[in-house]
Amino acid sequence: MASAAVVSTDSNYLHHIQAGHYALDTDEPVKLGGQGAAPAPFDYYLASLAACTAITLRMYAQHKGWNLGEFRAELELTRDENDRLHVHRTLYSDQPLSEEQWHRLLEVVANTPVTRAMREGVEISSDRAQAA
Repeated sequence: MASAAVVSTDSNYLHHIQAGHYALDTDEPVKLGGQGAAPAPFDYYLASLAACTAITLRMYAQHKGWNLGEFRAELELTRDENDRLHVHRTLYSDQPLSEEQWHRLLEVVANTPVTRAMREGVEISSDRAQAA
């Protein structure tokens, strides 16, 4: 389905990621000891949700024959007093959509594939590679 690999560099927290056939970098902000040279892991977390949001809503709108025009999703990640993470997503379109259309888009966005995976959780397993 999807694959990713990460390789460290000699620059503190800067790492090179291979996601499918795309090359990306990740780092931590300077205030956390990184170089600030690339998005941090939680930046990619939000970016994946934002991308899935935009793509899913664009597909849905096209299926319905709705013109979303320039569509934008802005996401913010915060922690509450119990250290639980919360994501707030705000949607924008430069087209005049009806209240019914917005209502349906908000229903759809609540069930995008990445939204469901983040909300429901994912089983994660790990093991160590055998020495070569």
